[in-house]
Amino acid sequence: MRIPPILLVMVLTIVPLASAQPAAEWLTGQTGRGTARWSRQNGGLTYQGGAPFGWAVLKGTSLRDGWAETRFKPVDGRQDRAGGVVWRWLDADNYYVARGNALEDNVVAYKVVKGRRTDLTPVGMPPGTYGVKAPVAAGAWHTLRVDCAGSEFAITYDGRRLFTVHDETFPGPGAVGVWSKADSITEFQNFNYEGKS
Repeated sequence: MRIPPILLVMVLTIVPLASAQPAAEWLTGQTGRGTARWSRQNGGLTYQGGAPFGWAVLKGTSLRDGWAETRFKPVDGRQDRAGGVVWRWLDADNYYVARGNALEDNVVAYKVVKGRRTDLTPVGMPPGTYGVKAPVAAGAWHTLRVDCAGSEFAITYDGRRLFTVHDETFPGPGAVGVWSKADSITEFQNFNYEGKS
């Protein structure tokens, strides 16, 4: 059967998408000293402290543009009660993260470069603005999502678009996953993603 030239071009320009399915295999670890304690419970993941920053990324993912989303419940923690989404993760010391914190009642986006975390000012806000205030109730489930398009990252929390950040530190693809910090005890469920490298 002869394929018309126009159809051949369309077939060659289709970009495969990653499946929007719950994560099955995780690579877990930490940024900084200590040992992040991760466990699997009830079909999800739980972070139980142990490191300055703990991350779990889905093995085999390599997304540049698209989205990643998780439900998280900040259960306990004296220093922190935080949960977040990681994207364009290159290694333990280089990635982006957006997190909600029940002790601070805010959502903030960061870049982690060579193990050092720096917050990203929301677009349209004065320089030095530290994320956006939002109620993050401890012991309750929340949903955090990031939509990536080039150097623009839109952060949605509990179904509401909160802010966008712009950064060009990591322009290429990387893994996606979840994140917590310090002595937080945080549960994660229903991690989903879709995107292209």
